[in-house]
Amino acid sequence: MKEACSGAALFEDRDFPTADASLFSDSSTPIARLHGEITWQRPQEICQSPALFPTNTDLAHAKQGLLGDCWFLCACTFLLQNQHLLNKVLPPGQPQWGSSRYRGSFQFLFWQHGHWTEVTIDDRLPCMNSSLCFSCCHSPSAFWVALLEKAYAKLRGSYEQLWAGQVSEALVDLTGGVAERWNLTGFGLKEEERLVEQDSDKVIRKKMDMNLLCCVKEECALSCSTHSTPGGLGELDQHHALTVMEWLDLRKVSGSEVRLLRIRNPWGRCCWAGAWTWSGVGWSSLDPVCAADLQARTAEGEFWLDEAEFTSQFDDITVGYPISKDGHLKSVYTGTLLTHNHQLASRWIKGYSAGGSRNTSSYSSNPKFWLKVCEGGEVLASLLQHRKRRNGEKYAQTAFEDSSNTKHQHYQAIALHMWKVEKKRFNLSRLLNKPPCASTHCHSYEREVVLCRQLGPGYYLLIPSTYQPGAEAHFLIRVFSSSPTSLSALKSPAPSLPLTVDGEWETSYFRGSWVEGRTAGGSRNFQSYWQNPCFPFAVCNEPALTSGVSVRITLHQSRPDTDLHPIGFHVYKVLQSESEQTGAKDEDPVASCTPHCYSQDISLACTLPPGSYTIVPSTYQPDCSADFTISLARRIHRKVVKSQEKLGRAIHEVSHISVMKT
Repeated sequence: MKEACSGAALFEDRDFPTADASLFSDSSTPIARLHGEITWQRPQEICQSPALFPTNTDLAHAKQGLLGDCWFLCACTFLLQNQHLLNKVLPPGQPQWGSSRYRGSFQFLFWQHGHWTEVTIDDRLPCMNSSLCFSCCHSPSAFWVALLEKAYAKLRGSYEQLWAGQVSEALVDLTGGVAERWNLTGFGLKEEERLVEQDSDKVIRKKMDMNLLCCVKEECALSCSTHSTPGGLGELDQHHALTVMEWLDLRKVSGSEVRLLRIRNPWGRCCWAGAWTWSGVGWSSLDPVCAADLQARTAEGEFWLDEAEFTSQFDDITVGYPISKDGHLKSVYTGTLLTHNHQLASRWIKGYSAGGSRNTSSYSSNPKFWLKVCEGGEVLASLLQHRKRRNGEKYAQTAFEDSSNTKHQHYQAIALHMWKVEKKRFNLSRLLNKPPCASTHCHSYEREVVLCRQLGPGYYLLIPSTYQPGAEAHFLIRVFSSSPTSLSALKSPAPSLPLTVDGEWETSYFRGSWVEGRTAGGSRNFQSYWQNPCFPFAVCNEPALTSGVSVRITLHQSRPDTDLHPIGFHVYKVLQSESEQTGAKDEDPVASCTPHCYSQDISLACTLPPGSYTIVPSTYQPDCSADFTISLARRIHRKVVKSQEKLGRAIHEVSHISVMKT
């Protein structure tokens, strides 16, 4: 932290200067056009009587400027509704303008990787024409939002690093709590099946049910997001986040019920033209007194809509768990206070503990954690990975570099699985062949994934994983519970799946291409799927084996890391009496490496009975051209001739040579 200068001199932060380096990281966003147009001014240079907060709290809400950080401003709204959380982020009592102790600096706290990190800034703010050009309050003389935004930009590395993000990340950084993203759109059956990991316990991403939140609806943070331009919200661009201020269940004059939600747009203006706008037809269905009261609640930038409109206009909702004044998390499912918590930091290391998903034979090498539940109760387990930093993000803790592609440049695809263990000594390979008692949905490119369950007393094994083996990242395991628990890393990992000592691998290679309009058929979602190349192979019958032959298939696409296609493959059994393609078309795959993943290499290990098979590799979308290679490794069994040479003789020879050299 920089020390405030003595006397009347005002603090100037050399770590986050009034320069382009603080504004831009790589000039990849629309604010790059502001080069050379931004000046930096202190609040007392912008208005006559600056303050952190206005006397009218309605005017303290954030209003978005030229920076695309609506996701961050939605989290700021939650702070404004919870004074104890706001006081943690912006400690009260700091000298303001007009005070003899004012020195032009402010301190903020952000939760990062399990700890609260202090960030000190000066109060020189980006302006255009003597007005704030980024976020501000609805009151032009209030500056808490602009200062908090600057501190968060310093934490991230630059203002440009705040362009686009997830509300869930900002909520966790500003509260130290937990947030989940739920789906608002419905799924057809086939879509659900596509989302399920090949060997998972058939848990898909949660679909939003507002009724689940009834017990905490006055306390939790709610934010809704669009991923595409909705019909009614025609003014909105793609990827915009808004705040759900409240929702009410009301009875119409006709006797039927309606659920209304009050939404705040960070832009500070209404963007809705549905039945519940100021002059909409919906209000006539309510008691006039009730209707007038609800309309009077809307501040600038707010509007009402009903649940049907809500679910049709938005794609997902972010739910931030309530946090009590004592700092305890509260379950959004039951309203139960989770008064016990633990956290442990670890990492996935390539070649050691980055075992990949349950599709791979190396899964058991992932880090493992003991969770002891002393008394039955509600348990929330969270897996939070560190964000991979770009070069411009210089202030925050520097994370390791990773050769990720641009589409998922910040995060690995992660998941968390949990098994109940009857005894502390157990057979790991046998345990992992059973379905987990709880897990997150299939691996996803989120910073944090969460599972919440009622658990009985006993021992549980937690295994966090990335989808791809060898993918490296730092992570934090957090456990919140209503009853006493303990969390510890497994110090003596159980051995991986045993390898047979009397076998070896035989590898074949196939090369092919997806060609647009010819052999780039896309995934099974498309009728053109069978245009993809097919590669036949056989598994020979070996009398000594009763459970089949171990096979490892790897698909490699020949494209740079920055321009990868999402790829996957299926393996089909081919009937001997039919042609390969016709026989496979009518059958479900016997093994799959899906969902399609942005990676140069994807791999699947499985056991296949004797017979004829074909591999069909594909990109997720049709007409994605690329060259690829498939390696097919089959375990073969033959008698091994063992050497009679003993270790003692080798050591003796080495020692003898060393003596002669001296």
